[in-house]
Amino acid sequence: MSESFRALVVDQSDATFSLELKELTLDDLPPGDVMVRVAWSAVNYKDGLAGTPDGRIVESYPMIPGIDLAGTIIHSEDSRFKEGDEVIVASAQLGVSHCGGFSEMARVPGDWVIPLPKGLSLKESMILGTAGFTAAMSIQRMEENGLTPEKGPVIVTGATGGVGSTAVTMLAKRGYTVACGTGKDTAHDYLRRLGADEILSRETLSNPKKRPLLKMRWAGAVDPVGGETLSYLLSTMKWGGSVALSGLAGGPAFSSTVFPFILRGINLLGIDSAHVSHTYRQKVWNRLATDLKPEGVLDQIVMEEVTLEELPDALSTILKGGIRGRQLVRLA
Repeated sequence: MSESFRALVVDQSDATFSLELKELTLDDLPPGDVMVRVAWSAVNYKDGLAGTPDGRIVESYPMIPGIDLAGTIIHSEDSRFKEGDEVIVASAQLGVSHCGGFSEMARVPGDWVIPLPKGLSLKESMILGTAGFTAAMSIQRMEENGLTPEKGPVIVTGATGGVGSTAVTMLAKRGYTVACGTGKDTAHDYLRRLGADEILSRETLSNPKKRPLLKMRWAGAVDPVGGETLSYLLSTMKWGGSVALSGLAGGPAFSSTVFPFILRGINLLGIDSAHVSHTYRQKVWNRLATDLKPEGVLDQIVMEEVTLEELPDALSTILKGGIRGRQLVRLA
């Protein structure tokens, strides 16, 4: 195959690092069962890390970053899919050890491919993307551990980010009372539109005296922040509550004790969107197209649409915390 296409390529050696828009051919892509003409991708924090020399995300070079893509199949050697099918590929090893979504073409293993669920467009699927999938998986896991709206309020940390924004609106749709933690004073109206009932400053989500137990407040928490924010959450969960932890924007280290777990029976749920089974992944995506789909507010979550040419600046911006909601990458 010799058809040419454009892609953003990151490369690194002992002495050099580069992030460049290149013209490639299909022969440059890694093996896979399914060829996709990519229509949309999205910018995630992990993609930002892939675009830096010290990100420690990319496993081999050269690499096309982009852990999300949505598009149309143009060739398939997997009997489950045919030419013309609209599909999603999100997370797995995309953009980390296998060339990803910042490309007009992608070739991937069939086991990574999710048929676009009825109720979602290709663009909507990337407004959600891995961030929305992570938020939905967080809710799914907490509900599997007994969370219901009647149990009490759920707090979302880092609420203006991709995971946070999508989690707020999904929880609101499900009937939960939603509290938001954010360090952005200018984002309060945005969070209210998404469905927030209460907004707390980042500074209030702390436990400076390192007390193992504080007053019980939350039945659940969606936490893409980690760090000392997680320490606060563990000390303030209601009995039997759950914290769904999916990120480390606040740092990888946190302090706690066994007391929240053995005296309040709380659950700390690790959310890893890359290694879940295909069946579970499809189950969560089906929820994103039905009871968790943020009706009427998806466009409000989009901060901007960027092209491949504009993508390097977008990758830099997300690492600086300059993103509200989602940045889409328009490829078609």
